[in-house]
Amino acid sequence: MNRLSLAVLLGLFSTGGLAASKPCEELRAEIEVKIQAAGVASYTLEIVPTEEATDPNMVVGSCDGGSKKIIYQKNG
Repeated sequence: MNRLSLAVLLGLFSTGGLAASKPCEELRAEIEVKIQAAGVASYTLEIVPTEEATDPNMVVGSCDGGSKKIIYQKNG
């Protein structure tokens, strides 16, 4: 039973690492589709280094293994 539990835990941790390493352009495209589906007409999505993302309310995604953030700003 202990080996089975260990195998399950290792499997969960290994898939979490894969999700965190998504390329920024791919994640930006996915977020853009969701924003457009919500009917937002004018907005800006910008990929910045993690250090430059000072307002956590603007961050809508993390990519490239956490080294960059995608920030969202509604225009108009």
